[in-house]
Amino acid sequence: MFKLIYTNPKVQSIELFGAPFRLTRVDGLGGTESETQMQRVPYQDGMIYLDSLLQDKPIEVEFKITGRDPEEVTEHRRRVSSIFNPKLGMGMLQYVGDGGIKEIGVVVESVPFFPDGRTNRGRTFQKTLIDLRAPYPYWRDPQQVSRSLRAYEGKFTFPFTFPVQFGIEGDKTIINNEGDTSAPVIITIQGPIRRPMVENRTTGEFILVNTSIGPDEVLFIDTSPQAKRVEIHRSNQIIKAMGFFDHNADFWQLQEGENELRYTADEGIAEAIAAISWHSQYVGV
Repeated sequence: MFKLIYTNPKVQSIELFGAPFRLTRVDGLGGTESETQMQRVPYQDGMIYLDSLLQDKPIEVEFKITGRDPEEVTEHRRRVSSIFNPKLGMGMLQYVGDGGIKEIGVVVESVPFFPDGRTNRGRTFQKTLIDLRAPYPYWRDPQQVSRSLRAYEGKFTFPFTFPVQFGIEGDKTIINNEGDTSAPVIITIQGPIRRPMVENRTTGEFILVNTSIGPDEVLFIDTSPQAKRVEIHRSNQIIKAMGFFDHNADFWQLQEGENELRYTADEGIAEAIAAISWHSQYVGV
């Protein structure tokens, strides 16, 4: 058995399981369609496989509103219409089952549908249909996993050419992404520090920011495809810092399984505090 909990952008929630909102059917928790990308070169038999990309995920939910009398059923209907209001924007759908809790961002595609007919509506019940769509098709753990990063002495200079020695070998951090696919990360570094770099040695990619972060500042990096950003947070001020992101660097993500990370900087490694956080992601629940 499982239940669904929907929370809209106004932080209004509704739980679909038992009375007064008894969940009767849901489609789309898995089974996301994918697009296979291939290419062909001249005079080649067959195709060359490039990648498979998941499409957005439609989720259809059906439940029955119950009440002691028609007035209570009407009151619950109004609540459903208010919470599942498409004009409010992106909400969050949670799946709560034996395997724990997973969540996915969804939009409501239409105003809730309350069908007529003797089997759909009565004095003490009302069948309800909700159409949701997840633009980003992965379920994720609701709680971020966070790990601290330990730096070692850097000695790279700018500009540089490859191959380049980024620093003296030091502590490494092994991070395990337990999801079904790669996971975007959020990296925060509390200054003082100059030109910090975080390298994913598993993929060969690195993040490098060519600036100094003061002792009262925090460098914030988000590698999510929908929200890539580099910012410097100072008190209540947020400074856009994408221009300091090195042109050879990557907004890398954690690969499935173990990832070996290194964190270094030109100066300030003794005082700076750095952390990485992420949500493991899943193709279905």
